[in-house]
Amino acid sequence: MALTRGSFLGYEFDRMVILFSMVDGQREVRCAISTSAMDDLENLTRTKADEREAQFMRLRDRIENCAANKFQAKEFEGTPPGIILRGIDFRKST
Repeated sequence: MALTRGSFLGYEFDRMVILFSMVDGQREVRCAISTSAMDDLENLTRTKADEREAQFMRLRDRIENCAANKFQAKEFEGTPPGIILRGIDFRKST
């Protein structure tokens, strides 16, 4: 089954990641993307903290597509297992 859109969960300043989820049937898959990866996607140096959610929404389709590719490849990390996106994940898909 293909992943579908989940929820925006928030910006975690301490880890410099955006947390979001994807859905696999009835199961929620926790995901994160580094803020530096998002800045790289938009060729920015550093987006302000209060602009991170809007930035995620602009890039959401591309981010979720990359997360779905990592899910299909079973590239899980952490406990519980989830998807973590970094800048390199976008360089190898383009």
